[in-house]
Amino acid sequence: MKSFLSLLLCVCVLHGASAPVAGQSRQSIERQRNQMVDEEIVAAGVEDPRVIAAMRETPRHEFVPLARRKHAHLDMALPIGSQQTISPPFVVAYMTEQLDVQPDSKVLEIGTGSGYQAAVLGALASEVYSIEIVGELGRKAAKTLKRLKYRNVHTRIGDGYLGWPEAAPFDRIIVTCSPENVPEPLVEQLREGGKMVIPVGARYHQNLYLFTKVDGRLERQPLRGTFFVPMTGAAEELRRVQPDPTNPTLRNGGFEELLGGKEEDTPDAWYYLRQAEVVRDNTEAQEGERYIRFRNEDPGRGCRALQSMPVDGRKVRKLDVSFWAKGDRIRYGENHQQWPYFVITFYDDRRAAIADEVIGPLHGTFSWTEYRQQLSVPLAARDAIVRIGLLGAIGELSLDGITIQGR
Repeated sequence: MKSFLSLLLCVCVLHGASAPVAGQSRQSIERQRNQMVDEEIVAAGVEDPRVIAAMRETPRHEFVPLARRKHAHLDMALPIGSQQTISPPFVVAYMTEQLDVQPDSKVLEIGTGSGYQAAVLGALASEVYSIEIVGELGRKAAKTLKRLKYRNVHTRIGDGYLGWPEAAPFDRIIVTCSPENVPEPLVEQLREGGKMVIPVGARYHQNLYLFTKVDGRLERQPLRGTFFVPMTGAAEELRRVQPDPTNPTLRNGGFEELLGGKEEDTPDAWYYLRQAEVVRDNTEAQEGERYIRFRNEDPGRGCRALQSMPVDGRKVRKLDVSFWAKGDRIRYGENHQQWPYFVITFYDDRRAAIADEVIGPLHGTFSWTEYRQQLSVPLAARDAIVRIGLLGAIGELSLDGITIQGR
């Protein structure tokens, strides 16, 4: 079902955008980048004018492999080799905004990857120090940054868990890979009063936090659910909770758990939410007190929530899926292919998408209905992402009681 995956990525990640191809003019690429910023960064709530300007100026396509450049201005993660990805533009902008980088800030980045995040930081900070543990990626990123004349960005190959002690202390630290806990060397290298943005948690259950160093200790502010590649090296050796790909399950399918414990907070374990809200109403919820509701009036616009899980296709051949759904005037989006589906996208050991399994489409107006279906798991699958929402359609969709059980 790769054709469905291609359609989903193109219409639900950045509606209306044309894909950049080889030979495009600079004006055309800039127009696409500005459209990306307008529709997927500003419209999603990023407000800092310096961050917005940096996102407009930083040429994301230069940090994307040639084979992936047609997707460079879509709000999605893209493979860059060595089982790593370049983060979606919104995630880069959001994390940068939360970091509150000042013109005189000295910033440490853990996980150079493609170099894109470092370039954005370079447009905002005095000096940026970026560490990458994968030698091939680090060297390529360094060449790209040098070619694009980011003279205030310094890179090195090494284990990000250890930080960059020779250049410490840092005013800001940003981590673009996920350890189980905050590495102590990074705490030590953060200046008093400094800020750190980092995703921490289990491999498939991560939350993004903003930490501020006060009296030598970190004060924590939860931001939202997220999903990053794991921090390797010492961080992975210290990880206590390992994923079980032989027992794929979905967390918080009833949307009862909130990240910060407040009603306005996002649901725990879900990430990249767009036009979604958790509703507390025990007369409507099919399980517990809460359910999730998606509303969209703009055909083709992103309206979704995602969750990742491990699944080994050599051990698990089927997934039993069930959920409750309710619809109100759901109509297709920009074309007749844009309907809400329950989608599971499977990835191989290189983190390349290999297949989709779907339930749906869901359309029209209907009361709470239970859906049950068994979906196949590709033999090469090692990871999966669950996608829910209107996915380009318009109207209102409510979901509750989502469960997944491997067989």
